[in-house]
Amino acid sequence: MARAAEGAGVSPVRVVVADDQTVVREGIVMLLGLLPGIEVVAAAADGEEAVALVERHHPDVVLMDLRMPRCDGVEATRRIRSAHPETEVVVLTTYADDDSLFPALQAGARGYLTKDAGGEEIARAITDVRSGAAGLSPQVQLRLLERLADAAPTAGPAPAAAPGTSSSPGSSPPRPAPGRAVSSAAPTGELPDGLTAREAEVLALIADGLSNTEIARRLFVSPATVKTHINNLFAKTAVRDRAQAVAYAFRHGITGTQQ
Repeated sequence: MARAAEGAGVSPVRVVVADDQTVVREGIVMLLGLLPGIEVVAAAADGEEAVALVERHHPDVVLMDLRMPRCDGVEATRRIRSAHPETEVVVLTTYADDDSLFPALQAGARGYLTKDAGGEEIARAITDVRSGAAGLSPQVQLRLLERLADAAPTAGPAPAAAPGTSSSPGSSPPRPAPGRAVSSAAPTGELPDGLTAREAEVLALIADGLSNTEIARRLFVSPATVKTHINNLFAKTAVRDRAQAVAYAFRHGITGTQQ
């Protein structure tokens, strides 16, 4: 198989490619072979073969097509992530519609690219997911944010309360301070799966695409504190990675940040 790695002592990212079209599969293998730091260890013609090759080679990343015979990319992703959670999946597909995107993310894919992506974008997504980040194309990130916005219920502005007075029953709660995340799913504090307000706030910032360092800066806490909140909310919501966390956020209407 093709291999490209630069620098002594640096382990390449070991990749399995899965695509049912021979010319596309061979082209991807050839392209990855030209990229530094990536080693293609096997190539599969369908999802069933991809699952078997992951069992045999234990790669770092699978570059997964979606529409394949015998076992499609979503089902293959689900099986791989369940049996081999150390192996990440980046979807590389022609399709960017919601019926393709969201099932793939919910199955455990951490990256999602369309086949018009260039070699550098594919390499970046592969290295990003290996390091624990999401490898989403800008178009996919935009679609996730649009779905978050679509899922958020609208409400009129809250009337200003006089200093020292409390809101009357049925009145809207006060607006949060600038820079704080808002959970539109729980204006009365009823958050799903036992999330705390701070965990929902962190989740909303993850959905906005912020890194742990950026979240820490936004909330004026340490990165270690952010990591603790993320571990807690992942455990409560049963999501495995940031891509699934974004899908969970839009599904429950936990929105982005106020500027």
